[in-house]
Amino acid sequence: MSKKKNVDRAAVFVKKCLKLLHIKVSSKMENLFVQIFKFAIVGGTAFIIDFAFLYIFKEFLHFHVILANTLSFCISVIYNYIASVKWVFDVNKEKDPKRNFILFIIFSVIGLLINDLIMWVSVDMIHIHYLLGKILATIIVMIFNFITRKMFLE
Repeated sequence: MSKKKNVDRAAVFVKKCLKLLHIKVSSKMENLFVQIFKFAIVGGTAFIIDFAFLYIFKEFLHFHVILANTLSFCISVIYNYIASVKWVFDVNKEKDPKRNFILFIIFSVIGLLINDLIMWVSVDMIHIHYLLGKILATIIVMIFNFITRKMFLE
């Protein structure tokens, strides 16, 4: 029975793309591109979870848009935490895991507040469709999440 090496397929994909496009970067920059790619996959999946639950809570359970948004965001954060720690960020093992989790929750709550504020302004003040507001909120919070997680988890 042969053992398979644990191959990081995301890293292989990004490296092949860089080579195909004839882009030469330092190994540090290459690792950052791999990390951004992984973050995009996790973030995209979390967005689908968030968006789906928002739709279910709003359309089928008839929750107010802010309550539906808050609940859906919280569900996606659980997935996002697990995936980010396991796959995206090179979590500093010397830092206390409880500290990392607490920081993740603090920044997630800030992200939730930003998300809810954008949803409130876009839906209740500007009167755009809640799903369009969600896309805008997600883009802004995604940038906030990457920066804060990179700074405090690694």
